[in-house]
Amino acid sequence: MSTETSGEVFDRRTTIKVIAGFVVAGLLLYFFGRVIGWNEIARTFRGANLIWLGVACLSTVVSLVIWAKSWDVILSTVGIEVPFRKIITTYFAATFADYATPFGKAGGGPFIAYVLAADTEANYQDSLASVVTADLINLLPFFTFAGLGTLALLIQGEVPKQAELLVAGLGGMAVVLPALIYGSYRHRNFVERLVMKVVGPVAARVERIDAENARERIDEFYELVDRIAASRRQLAKTLVYAYAGWLFFAAPLYFAALTLGIADQLTPILVLFVVPASSLAGVVPTPGGVGGVEFALVGLMVALTTLQADVAASAALVYRVASYWFALALGGIAAFFVIHRS
Repeated sequence: MSTETSGEVFDRRTTIKVIAGFVVAGLLLYFFGRVIGWNEIARTFRGANLIWLGVACLSTVVSLVIWAKSWDVILSTVGIEVPFRKIITTYFAATFADYATPFGKAGGGPFIAYVLAADTEANYQDSLASVVTADLINLLPFFTFAGLGTLALLIQGEVPKQAELLVAGLGGMAVVLPALIYGSYRHRNFVERLVMKVVGPVAARVERIDAENARERIDEFYELVDRIAASRRQLAKTLVYAYAGWLFFAAPLYFAALTLGIADQLTPILVLFVVPASSLAGVVPTPGGVGGVEFALVGLMVALTTLQADVAASAALVYRVASYWFALALGGIAAFFVIHRS
C-alpha cells in the first residue's frame, strides 16, 4: 500500500469515524455526568489545587517525549535517521491521530504509520512495522506494572471481595498476553498460516485485497522485528524508554489525587494497577476511549478505595484532562505543523 493510497483512504474514512466517535464520546460523557451528578462533581472541585493539575500535564508531555525517543531508537535501528526534534513533532502529531481515532490504540496504528511515512524518510511498510513494534514493546511495561500492582494489592490484602475477580483477571492477563505475544514471534509460520486462512478467502472476493501482498507484508514485519531484536543494546534502550514513559503516563492519576487532596486513598501502588486496568476500556468505539475509560476509572476507584463516586469521578476527569485532552490539544498543534511542513 502506497502512502498516497493510504492517505486517500484515511482522509475519507478516518474523518467520518472521528466525527462519529466524538459524537458518541460526547454522549457518553454526558451520561457519565448524569449518572454521577454534575453538581456533586463540581462541589468536589472546589478548593482543588490546580498546581498539581499543571504537574500532571507536564508529566504527560514528558511521557510522550520519552516514547518519541523509543521511536527514534527503533527507526535508527532499521536505518532511518531523522533529527530527534522532528521525531518529537511527528510523534505528537501521530498521537493526535491515534487519540482522535475511534477504538483508541486499536484504531490508530495505520494512521500513525501514514503520518510517520509522510513526515520522514520511511516508507509506509517500514513505518507500520516500526509503529507496531513500538506498541508491542510499550505493552511490556503495561503488563509489568499491572502485574506488580496486582501482586502488591494481594500481598497487602487491600482488595475488596467484589473486586477480587477483576484484580485476578488483570493479573492473569499480565502473564498470559505477553506469553502469547512472545509465542507469536517464535512461531511466526503458524501466525502467517493463520492470517492467510483469514485473508485468502477475503482476497478471493475483494479485488483491492491481495493475499500475496499480505504475505509479503507479514514477512517484512518479522524481518524488521528480527533486525531490532538482533541489536540487544538498542532493544535495551527502547525498553528503558518504554518503562520510563509508562511511569510518567501513569503519574497524572496520582497527581490528580494530589489536586483533590485524596492522595491518602489513591496510593502509587493503586495507581500502578488502576491505570493499566482502566486502559483496557480504551477499546470502546470512541476517540481515546472517551467515556469508557472514565467509567472504568470510577468503578475501579470506588471498588478498591473508600472514595465516593463523585470524588472518584472528579479524579478521573482531572486525570483525563491531563493525560488525554491536553495531549490531544498539543498533538493537534503538532499535526498542523506536520501538515504545513509536508
